Amino acid sequence: MSLSHLMLKPAQLRLIRAVAESGQLQLAAESCAMTQPAASRMLAEVERRVGAPLFNRLPTGMEPTEIGLTVLRRARAVLRELESMSSDIEALRHGHAGRVRIGAVTGPAVGYLVPAIRAIKRASPETDISVEVLPSRDLLGYLAAGEMDFILARVLPEFDSALFDITPMRDEKVVFLVRSDHPLARAPIVTMTELGEYEWIMQQRGAPIREATFEAFAALGLSEPRDCVNSPSLLFTIAYLAQSDAVASVSEEVAQLLIRAPVNASFKILRMHHQLSVSPYYLLCLKRRPLSPLALRLRDELLRLAAE
Repeated sequence: MSLSHLMLKPAQLRLIRAVAESGQLQLAAESCAMTQPAASRMLAEVERRVGAPLFNRLPTGMEPTEIGLTVLRRARAVLRELESMSSDIEALRHGHAGRVRIGAVTGPAVGYLVPAIRAIKRASPETDISVEVLPSRDLLGYLAAGEMDFILARVLPEFDSALFDITPMRDEKVVFLVRSDHPLARAPIVTMTELGEYEWIMQQRGAPIREATFEAFAALGLSEPRDCVNSPSLLFTIAYLAQSDAVASVSEEVAQLLIRAPVNASFKILRMHHQLSVSPYYLLCLKRRPLSPLALRLRDELLRLAAE
């Protein structure tokens, strides 16, 4: 007997399972939304294909034969997989499962991505969400290559903006952070002249926050700080600040995360005359690549938070 001769349809497998569970063809037919004659014909066709009875017809009901038990065991396994596949597909269609990879510059990663992802994970804990926190240039490269679903980043001239769907978000505010017992920590107002006398820990040249900081010095006719340690690592920046009198310019979201509960790190935001900010960031998606249901859910949650 060939393998193709024994291929059974899901409806036939469901009938076999229903007969075994109820012991009555009439009850099995009702559970499968069939008439009894139709169920009888379907069962007879299956037994013809198998070449042997699947059930003993007894006065007390129908009981599986030895061959019937073998077919029943396989039928149950196949139906479990089919039902599991259906459930998985439904979850994917509604964004309650699946995988998404996104990226962001530091400020929105802390300010928006964390609460947005937490909201998605509370409702759909089995979702697989990966996050990269990188400079805009790196993020745009990944997005253009199709390696990320969407990003929160700045638009740069070396990338063709026609490739992207671009949604405005907001400016990124910059603050100056020091350890809580820094000599300037208690000053009512700190001037850029005073800051120029201290060591700095900063991002690499070209980073928007670093450039905005140096522009603030230049706007007052001041030279940029010469005593400077360069690192793109936020963890290294935190460690360096904690052990020195250095000053760091960071996004306001990062500073607030560090000094507020539950972190309560021993850092202080210096009080300045003017608010410093960098160019706005955007939510960017590839036009040629539609977002998955999960990515759409996460994007919509981000936009909801940004609108509050």
